[in-house]
Amino acid sequence: MATIEAIQGDITALALDAIVNAANESLLGGGGVDGAIHRAAGPGLLEECRKLGGCPTGEARITGGHRLKARHVVHAVGPVWHGGARGEDALLAGCYRACFALAAQHGIRSIAFPAISTGVYRFPRDRACRIAVTETRAFTARSTAVARVMFCCFDAETLALYRAELGP
Repeated sequence: MATIEAIQGDITALALDAIVNAANESLLGGGGVDGAIHRAAGPGLLEECRKLGGCPTGEARITGGHRLKARHVVHAVGPVWHGGARGEDALLAGCYRACFALAAQHGIRSIAFPAISTGVYRFPRDRACRIAVTETRAFTARSTAVARVMFCCFDAETLALYRAELGP
C-alpha cells in the first residue's frame, strides 16, 4: 500500500522521483507553481518542453528534472474553472490519471502534486482536493507502481483541506 501524505512546502525543493507541474497548454512556463518550477529547473526544462509541442487540458507530459532535486517533472494541464458545467471535474481527474500512468510507465516510485488548477485557474480548492485524493486512492488501490504520493500545499488552508480529506 502506498504512503499518501500532505505537507506544506516548496515543491521545487523536494527530492523525489517526480514532481508535478500545474502547467498551461503551452508547457512553456507561466505563473504560480509553473513559473517556480521553470525557474528552479533552469533553461534546460524550457528547451525540453518546447520539443513536446504542448499538451491538451486533462492530459500530462513528462520531462527530466534538470536542476531540480526531482529526477522528472510531470506537466499536468488542469482545467480553468467556469462554474463546473464544462466538464472541469472530469478534466481534472484526467490529469491525475495521466500523471499516474506516466509514473507507472517511467518507473516513478515517489511523486508530489501541487493543488492543480486551484491558483489562477480558480478551481474550488475543496473540490479539487476531493478529486485529487479520490484519483490517488483509486490508482494506489489497483497498482503498486507508486509507493509514495505527496500533496505539497502552498498554504496552511490548502494543507488543512488535504489532511481532512485524507483522514487519520
